[in-house]
Amino acid sequence: MNMTRFRVGRVCAAALAAVALCSGFVANTARAEERFVMVSHGSDSNVWWNTVKNGMRDASEDFGVPVDYRNPPTGDTGDMVRILEQASARNYAGVITTVPNLEMIQTGLAGVKAKHIPLITINGGPEAGMKLGAILHIGQPEYEAGKAAGERAKAAGIHDFLCVNHGADIQALWDRCKGFADAIGADYKKSTMDSGEDPTVIESKVAAFLRSHPNTQAILALGPDQAMGVLRGVNDAGKAGKLYVATFDLSPDILKAIQAGQIQFAIDQQPYLQGYLSVAAMAIAVRDKTNDPAHIVAALKGDKKVAARLAKYDLKPVYTGSTVSSGPSFVTRDNLAPVQKYAGSYR
Repeated sequence: MNMTRFRVGRVCAAALAAVALCSGFVANTARAEERFVMVSHGSDSNVWWNTVKNGMRDASEDFGVPVDYRNPPTGDTGDMVRILEQASARNYAGVITTVPNLEMIQTGLAGVKAKHIPLITINGGPEAGMKLGAILHIGQPEYEAGKAAGERAKAAGIHDFLCVNHGADIQALWDRCKGFADAIGADYKKSTMDSGEDPTVIESKVAAFLRSHPNTQAILALGPDQAMGVLRGVNDAGKAGKLYVATFDLSPDILKAIQAGQIQFAIDQQPYLQGYLSVAAMAIAVRDKTNDPAHIVAALKGDKKVAARLAKYDLKPVYTGSTVSSGPSFVTRDNLAPVQKYAGSYR
């Protein structure tokens, strides 16, 4: 890649933004090789990804580089592979991607690897990203997060649960279920339901399960929209207030349910960090012509704009070698206040 051309593109994009002719996120004036792309497996109906996109937009502004966001509308991993293949053909300056399925994403990234386009992975655990040759991974170690959640449940006397898995082809979700199950001494495969994403379908499946398994002690949801379907299913089965319910990720409705005592806790993976820090890290890597994660992490830590964003939204990344852990942290009735203002947008 021609670094001079990239710098010129950044200056032009910044100038256009200053006169309100374009934004870093949607600018059509910069050529593809002067842009980054972020590819996620999130479907159009999954609003959780909006927080990731907000982080991406802010980093695009702070670091003066345009970023395209692309995803398969239905969340189909095969479609995501094709999007990654297209990203290679467009010669982006950097590619940021999630890794819902290692083998499939590896196929999609073949062109990116062949062209030596810098790669950063986000969301889920770091192992897959490192296998793909990512220079940095930003996300939550999913098995460990699930296990930490299970340890909380075990302390409350839980030894039996239902894990409501809304993405059976996404390894990270299985890791969450397994971590929880291992912590309480349950069989994660027998404890896991393939629910699909639709909260209405989840409601009916959970209600039916509870009627046929009346001794179930707890339910773990793996996303905020799905958790609301779980709560309705619990109510339909006449179990409201009688089950230990926990979920991954936040939304305004989840915080209300925690406040009302309907959900014991939510596991916050700080999705804004996944969007913001990945773009910031890629901009640093390209600017400084480096693949050294230690250099990139040091630059992130020392950047005043990064520090300002973290302070504004009370975000706390953990920097460890070639990964940045964005979670887990636990939101309960005792610590709702810091996240209520920004839930669903920046938290």
